[in-house]
Amino acid sequence: MAKSKYEYVKTFEQNTSLLPNTYLVVRIDGRGFHHLSSKYNFGKPNDLRALDLMNASAVAVMKEIPDLVMAYGISDEFSFVFDRKSQLFDRRESKILTTIVSTFTSYYVHLWPAYFPSEPLSPPMPSFDGRVVMYPSKQNLRDYMSWRQVDCHINNLYNTTFWALVQKGQMGTTEAEEMLKGTLAADKNEILFSRFGINYNNEPEQFRKGSVIVRDFSELTISDAHLQKEAGTEISKTKKEKEKKARAKAEIKVEFVDIIGDAFWEARPWLLPDS
Repeated sequence: MAKSKYEYVKTFEQNTSLLPNTYLVVRIDGRGFHHLSSKYNFGKPNDLRALDLMNASAVAVMKEIPDLVMAYGISDEFSFVFDRKSQLFDRRESKILTTIVSTFTSYYVHLWPAYFPSEPLSPPMPSFDGRVVMYPSKQNLRDYMSWRQVDCHINNLYNTTFWALVQKGQMGTTEAEEMLKGTLAADKNEILFSRFGINYNNEPEQFRKGSVIVRDFSELTISDAHLQKEAGTEISKTKKEKEKKARAKAEIKVEFVDIIGDAFWEARPWLLPDS
């Protein structure tokens, strides 16, 4: 095929490849969601419809991209974790990032009527930005996931207390902010229980722990691959193909569980395999 004289402009393109053998995390965040939540009357401190819409959009992304092993979401944020060996788009950063952000956004808009049937969208439309971070070890990745879940707890405890003071305590927002300045978790729990009879530990786990989305593989598929890796034998090309198909067909589950402790990871060894 003949080349035009203008083709030289392609030399200005930059394709940044992400480091091999690292866990890739794409974290997306809603843009201008403070305004959006007010415009569509999101409930405070948590709107279950909005959270379920985020989860449904994340599940759709997981279904479209089998290289994703799990995702974790809080509020208007979601983190998507790629398999360490993923070669999607030859690990080109721009392709991976834009694919996740655009796929999530398109499903968020597409699924909106199912969760907000009486609140049709109008411009400015919901949108998300994102970033890609590389983590070289399993511990680094687990620490990242723990950081996000700790943030979920800190933010939700604050918001639950703040909105209890405003909605049930008849405080103004400025007064509530002043009251909570410098308070610790124990102080907020005491305010909730002594003033409003709210035991924070009884609040829905979805609000307190965030949403964890994982692929659920059959025991046969998991144990067979795990044993081969433990034995130090190379997995055959056929086996790799079967694993790829199993990943695509695996049930995707949304759970509201602790991911800071070891129990979650030990029960799902396929998420962070040793090799």
